Amino acid sequence: MPKAGHNVPLAILVHGMGDYSVIPCRLLARTLLKQGIACFIPYLIIHSKRIPSSIKMHMPNLTPDEWFKIYQVSVVDIRQAVDWACSKEELDNQKIVAIGISFGGFVSAIVMGIDKRIKAGIFIVSGGNSNKISWLSKDEEYRKRYPRSEAEYIEIQRSYSEYLKEVSEKGFDNITADNQSFLTDPLTFANDLKGRPIQMINALYDKYIPKEAVTDFWQACGEPPIKWINSGHSSIWLHYPSVRKTTTDFLKSNGTIC
Repeated sequence: MPKAGHNVPLAILVHGMGDYSVIPCRLLARTLLKQGIACFIPYLIIHSKRIPSSIKMHMPNLTPDEWFKIYQVSVVDIRQAVDWACSKEELDNQKIVAIGISFGGFVSAIVMGIDKRIKAGIFIVSGGNSNKISWLSKDEEYRKRYPRSEAEYIEIQRSYSEYLKEVSEKGFDNITADNQSFLTDPLTFANDLKGRPIQMINALYDKYIPKEAVTDFWQACGEPPIKWINSGHSSIWLHYPSVRKTTTDFLKSNGTIC
């Protein structure tokens, strides 16, 4: 909490895979506190402080059901943080922003799509269309976790495109997904993000999140502001001053938050 604060905005900072991903959340929190913004950093179920031993043993080579559960628990965690924030008189529940990094960006986008109490989102080294991400990733080990033929990839993309069209027409809650991965993909919820305050920050040479998948999500969200940084996925934090400035400038220019 800011030292002298009442009815202040709240930023929920959502880390990615690996405990080290909490570090940039803490850096951003210190910056935002100086701007009069309260900050909350939850430990997700993928953090070593919480991860179940049954999953930890073979992380990140998880089954589709295990990945689904991780996403489900993470989304519930963030929504419970919003519940908590709305019960605090010192926080302005009309000024809540989600800031997600990598996996945390995926989770934050999903939460913002289904929970209108999140008024703005900043998604860092994140994107959408998970099947395209795994197919086009430049990391060989990452691709090996999701083996498939080109024909299978094309068929999944075709099926997902049809699913997204139905979701757009009838709503997420009214459609049954043929593939479980569709339910944990930020692109599924992008139609509910369109026109809302969003800032994307991405790396030009990200070996995990290819530019094509970033572009898919960006376009589906209505082409919100996007900052491309000349870095890789993790090395983006060597450009922290640029990430910090983009984040604070967005929040300052957005009357919904500051």
